[in-house]
Amino acid sequence: MPATQKTLRTALLTAVGLFCTVIMIFPLYWVIASSLKNTVELFRTPPTLFPMQIDWTPYIANFIQNQDMLHYMGNSLQIALGTMLLSLVLAAPIAYALARLPIRGKNVFLFIFLVAQMFPSIMLALPLFVMFTRIGLVNSQLAVILAVTTRTLPFAALILRPFFLTLPRELEDAAFIDGCTLWSAFYRIILPLSRPGMLTVAALTFLMGWSDFLFPLTLISDDTKRPLTLGLYKFISEYGSRWNDLMAVSVVAAIPIILVFIFAQKYITSGLVAGAVKE
Repeated sequence: MPATQKTLRTALLTAVGLFCTVIMIFPLYWVIASSLKNTVELFRTPPTLFPMQIDWTPYIANFIQNQDMLHYMGNSLQIALGTMLLSLVLAAPIAYALARLPIRGKNVFLFIFLVAQMFPSIMLALPLFVMFTRIGLVNSQLAVILAVTTRTLPFAALILRPFFLTLPRELEDAAFIDGCTLWSAFYRIILPLSRPGMLTVAALTFLMGWSDFLFPLTLISDDTKRPLTLGLYKFISEYGSRWNDLMAVSVVAAIPIILVFIFAQKYITSGLVAGAVKE
């Protein structure tokens, strides 16, 4: 390929990539810009691309004067961390067993995990509500953690299994020779070597727990126990929406998600790639 043609192609692909990036980032920018506009400017026609006068009132009102949103964020953090820990504790042994042990019907279990991810959460909400009502777990964060884990567990197991398959069996054989049992070899040898995969699952399940809306809506009625996803609905009523407050809280709610991706990006990428090498 001639150098001129190659340069033109590179420039064209770069322009297309930049255009797609702008299209994807623009909604996030619009949320941030709208949170800094006053009510008059927010409904101005035509809309302004940049805030003419920055207004910090929504942030001050919702996070300093009234700290309800901080309480909701604390509840969301507990649910997200609980979902992450429970998913890791359950998914790691399941994935390891499916990767290493000679289990009959192993493909059936994998098929069930795949099918379980296809069911919408709304199909699980009512049965879980009935079950948790009978055992007295309704209106608790534990109920939400267990409910969200029903969605994250199949996903986590399917992510970790191919990653365990990439580890050589000789590592466990050497551990058995040194006197390790299957469980001690798993916890002492396999898990430390599986850190990228574990961090990948930890980050993704944390985000699933942080952003879930349906299960908290179904299982929690006490306002003091609601997560931020439900707290946002305080700004939406039948008479209108308080867009300034809604946008400001949405910006703050997105910060943990952005931080997780910034600090775990390397592990997420390497974990997903490593898990895709061998099946």
